[in-house]
Amino acid sequence: MLGLENKKIIIATHVYATGPAQDLREFLLAKKVEKLLFIGHPLFWDEKLFGSGYEVYEKGVLREERYRKIKKNFALLLYSIDIWLNIFWVWKKMPKSDLYVGCDNINAFSGIVLRFFGKTKKVVYYVIDYNPTRFDIKILNYFYHKLDQFCVRYADETWNLSPRMAEARREYFGFSGGNQKTVPIGIWFSRFPRLDFSQIEKHTLVFMGHILEKQGVQYVIKAVPAIIKEIPDFKFLVIGGGEYLEKLKEYAKKLGVEKNITFTGYIEKHSEVEKMLSECSCAVAMYDKLDSNGALSFTYFADPGKIKAYLAGGLPILLSDVPHNAQEIEKRRCGYVISQDKEEIAEKIIALLKDEKTLREYRKNAIAYAEEFDWERIFGENLTRIIGK
Repeated sequence: MLGLENKKIIIATHVYATGPAQDLREFLLAKKVEKLLFIGHPLFWDEKLFGSGYEVYEKGVLREERYRKIKKNFALLLYSIDIWLNIFWVWKKMPKSDLYVGCDNINAFSGIVLRFFGKTKKVVYYVIDYNPTRFDIKILNYFYHKLDQFCVRYADETWNLSPRMAEARREYFGFSGGNQKTVPIGIWFSRFPRLDFSQIEKHTLVFMGHILEKQGVQYVIKAVPAIIKEIPDFKFLVIGGGEYLEKLKEYAKKLGVEKNITFTGYIEKHSEVEKMLSECSCAVAMYDKLDSNGALSFTYFADPGKIKAYLAGGLPILLSDVPHNAQEIEKRRCGYVISQDKEEIAEKIIALLKDEKTLREYRKNAIAYAEEFDWERIFGENLTRIIGK
C-alpha cells in the first residue's frame, strides 16, 4: 500500500494541454491524499488559457480554486513571477508538505527553494520536455540548461520521460549528476476502450495528434495512391487540428485521394478520440528526426504519449526510428520501424492490412505492451520509492 491518505503533496506545472501533471493529479485524487495543492501556470500566452492559479483538494474533494486572468509580458519576467507565485502559494496554502513535484526546471527550482526553508520534505523534478537546443538564443539556452542541471543535482529525484534525457545531459554538457530515473509516459489502461477484432475497421489507418509538418502525415498521404490500388476501401483517419492541416487537405485533393482520407479537426473530448482509435486497425507516427534548424527534435528525447494510446487501443504502429522506444516496439512485435519513403510506407501498410493473422498477433502484443505503462503502475512504483525514503 502507498499510504498516501496521510500525505500532503504539491504539483506545480506549466499548462497548455493535458499531460503527465494532470494525470498525476488524477492519480492522487483517486488515492484521496490528505491534501493536494495543484499549481498551474500558462506555458505561453494564449487568450483561450487561464493565467496562473491553484487548486486545493482535501481527501479528493476540491475545496478552493483560483486562477488569474492571463497577462501578456516578457517571458523571463513571467517565469520569475511564476517562481514567486509558487513559493507564495505554498507558503500560504500548504506550508508543510511531504512531496513537491515540479514539472520543468522553473517549477522544480521553486520546490528546491521551499525545501531549503523547510516547507517540503522531498522534491521531484519531473522533466516533460528536454532538448539540448531548447532555445535558438545561445545565452538563453545556456541559462536554461544551467538551471536544469541545478535542479537535477539538488532535487531528491529527477523523473526523465526517456533515458535519452540523461544521455543528452552527459553527451552535450558533460553532466551526469543527480538521482535520475526514467519514468515514462503512461496510459489509463483499464479505461481505454478496446473492441473485439471482429468489430474493428480492418482497412482503416489512423493518425492522432497536433497537425504539424514535423509529424510526418504528409509522407503517409503520398503513399495513399499506391495503397488504394491494392486495397480500394482503404481509409486514413487523421485526428487533430493544427497549422499544417489545410496544407494536408490541399495535398490530398491534389493527389486525388481526398475520398480516402478523413480529417476530423480538433476534438476536445479525449474519450471520443480514444473511441475513434479503438475502431481502427493500425496507426502511424512518422516523426521527423531533425527540426527546421537541423537539430534533433524534442520527440527524439521525449516519450510521445500518442504511441501509448495507440498501443492501448491494440493498434500496431508504423513509425519512424525517432522515439526512444521505436526499436523496442518492433522487437516486441507491436509495429514496424520504417522510413518516410512513400513506397516503403505503402508496402508495409498493404502487407499488414492484408495479413489478418499478423494483424491479430500484433494487436495482442500491443495491448500486452501497453499494460506495462498503466499510470497506476508507473505512479504507484515511483511514489512508493520517493515517499518511502
